[in-house]
Parts: sequence; structure tokens; C-alpha cells
Amino acid sequence: MKSDIGDLIKAIVLPLTDDKEQVSLTTDQQEDYLIYNLHVSGRDAGRIIGKQGRVAQAIRTVVYSQNHDDTKKVKLNIIPELNND
Repeated sequence: MKSDIGDLIKAIVLPLTDDKEQVSLTTDQQEDYLIYNLHVSGRDAGRIIGKQGRVAQAIRTVVYSQNHDDTKKVKLNIIPELNND
């Protein structure tokens, strides 16, 4: 199920970005959480986060609402890569 959530995140985020090559997703498992780290270019970060974080919150709402078999909670971190030219 882990890859399904990752695919969902990418399906939502990729259409919002200009630098699709800069989009990457990593996962980190902790005791209670399955953490998804979404890396986007600094230029696209504003589109992904949105005004007052509304787009990011909408993405998180969709991702968190997915029914998954794992007992761990899902978290999504959006990380802008600021070292772009």
C-alpha cells in the first residue's frame, strides 16, 4: 500500500509543477509514522504550498484520508530545494 500513497502524491503534485525532474519522494519509517518527504524545486514550492498553506493542506487531507492496511499514521513533509539556478 505504501507505493499507492506515493503514486497518489505524485499524481496530485506533478501537474502543479514546472520542474517535474526536480520532484522526488522519499519515505522514512518510524515507530508510529510512515513519513513521506516530497522534494520540489524552490520555484514550484509556492504552487505546492499555496497561499496560507491551503494547497498543501488539501493535498495532506487527500493523502491522509486514504485507507491503508498499515497501523502507522501517514505524514507528508514538503521540502523545497532552494539550491536551484
